[in-house]
Amino acid sequence: MGKGQELYKKAKTMIPGGTSLLSKRPEQLLPENWPVYYSKSKGCHVWDLDGREYIDCGLMGVGTNTLGYAREEVDEAVIKVVHDGNLTTFNCPEEVYLAERLLNMNPWAGGVRYTRGGGEANSMCVRIARAYTGKDKIAICGYHGWHDWYVSVNLGDSDALSGHLLPGIPTSGVPKGLRGTSIPFHYNDYEELLGIVNANPDLAAVKMEVCRNFGPENNFLEKVRALCSERGIVLIFDECTSGFRETFGGLHMKYGVYPDMTIYSKTMGNGYVIAAVLGKKEIMESAQGSWISSTFWTDRIGPAAALAALDVMEKTKSWEYITEKGLQNKARWQALADKYDLKINQWGIPALAGYTFDSPNALAYKTYITQEMLKKGYLAGTLMYTCLAHTQEILDGYFEALDPIFADIRDFEDGKDVIKALEGPVCQAGFKRLN
Repeated sequence: MGKGQELYKKAKTMIPGGTSLLSKRPEQLLPENWPVYYSKSKGCHVWDLDGREYIDCGLMGVGTNTLGYAREEVDEAVIKVVHDGNLTTFNCPEEVYLAERLLNMNPWAGGVRYTRGGGEANSMCVRIARAYTGKDKIAICGYHGWHDWYVSVNLGDSDALSGHLLPGIPTSGVPKGLRGTSIPFHYNDYEELLGIVNANPDLAAVKMEVCRNFGPENNFLEKVRALCSERGIVLIFDECTSGFRETFGGLHMKYGVYPDMTIYSKTMGNGYVIAAVLGKKEIMESAQGSWISSTFWTDRIGPAAALAALDVMEKTKSWEYITEKGLQNKARWQALADKYDLKINQWGIPALAGYTFDSPNALAYKTYITQEMLKKGYLAGTLMYTCLAHTQEILDGYFEALDPIFADIRDFEDGKDVIKALEGPVCQAGFKRLN
């Protein structure tokens, strides 16, 4: 057992769940054998506590680092801020410069507020929309964080959120009185949304991801936009995850359908903590009539990092590169599956792509891939969040390493026992309470 697993055993005695992000739990990746903690990182390389080096062809900071880890231009901007002081009685000027830049990118918007995480940015959007409309209910489609307003969806149906990214989300601690205040609908099902709107005249907002696993069909986004405009409902596009991956901004720019409010977060600071809520001026002004305030929303590191990261994105056209490599990855995963007569289902926009084996043993196969790729020096499962540091040479090496593992999975499909090939338990899917 390496130093990382030893430290994780200690962590679970003090930190409920072992770590504060479900996606980083070793149980979700490679139970009992995941290195867990890092000592340093650079580009797409990560070193564990035992000094072993890995190439990250997996989560890349759970989708935060599209420019690669420790990008010099961004780090230099942050280091200067640290030397000059991060938080004082005065406000930092960078928050104004960043607001100006974001609004220039989004001429439909007229106001910006900041948070530090995507979940609280989603909650801010909901609060502002309710303040603006004077109404309470929210129709949701997609994943929008951990706060009460969102998780209350599962008060009505014990696993209604399973179709919105994550199964098994519990409602313990969420007030029962919130039941029915957030109503889920399925992507591309306009008639379902129309039924919700007709049945709920007290709907404040439609809150949705522009797309996650597949794109819009039959003018879905245009129909949603028209419906919200007609009924006086605030349309919120959650671009926490999708922002800056296919355009220099959000997917709403790609499709030419513009919301009343949107959110940027994960990629905007290239790993530094920052989120921004943008909206039409008259809607954002409603924030002044509601209590929305936090000391650390005024720190300097986040806006400084975001300004530097946006400069690098614009200079390198990072969204074009990661989309191109992501499309290549999807084609090469399919080619491997075809080579070994395996059925896979692919999902996600190119820069956030992955695949699932069409097999009852899909989770065990995912665990096996992670186990065997780790031995070869790769952090990899059945997805890849692409970054600028994923050069063609690195991707070629990744697929070369993956090929014989797909051959093993063919053997498993033909009757060999995958469980006997695993050196620990099968990884978890969705939320599970840890002992």
